[in-house]
Amino acid sequence: MKGTHLGEFEELVLLGTAVLDGNAYTVTIVEEIHANTGRMLTLSSVHTVLTRLEKKGFVHSYMGGTLKERGGRRRRLYKITSAGYQTLNNTRDVRNRMWEVMPKFSFEFIS
Repeated sequence: MKGTHLGEFEELVLLGTAVLDGNAYTVTIVEEIHANTGRMLTLSSVHTVLTRLEKKGFVHSYMGGTLKERGGRRRRLYKITSAGYQTLNNTRDVRNRMWEVMPKFSFEFIS
C-alpha cells in the first residue's frame, strides 16, 4: 500500500464513498460531497482521486450491472476497503486529538 496519509480532497472522496456504501460511482460521490459541503466538483477531479485512492488500497472498484438509461453500459462502482476505513478513523482521531489540545482563543482584541 502506497502512503497512508490523506489530503483534504482525498478524505472527502473517501468519506463520500463510505457513506454511499456500495452505491458509489463518480456521479453519486460528486452529489454526496456537494450535498454535505456545497462544493461544486468536476467528475474528472473525483475520478482522478478515486484512481489514486485505489492505488493506495483505500477503495476497490468493480463493474456494476448494465443499465437501460446508460444504453446498456455498465458503471464503475467503488467500495471502501478495510485499509481505507482504518485510515479514515486514524485521520479523525488525529484531528480530534489536535482539537482537544488547542488552547481556547480570545478574539476580543483582534479586528
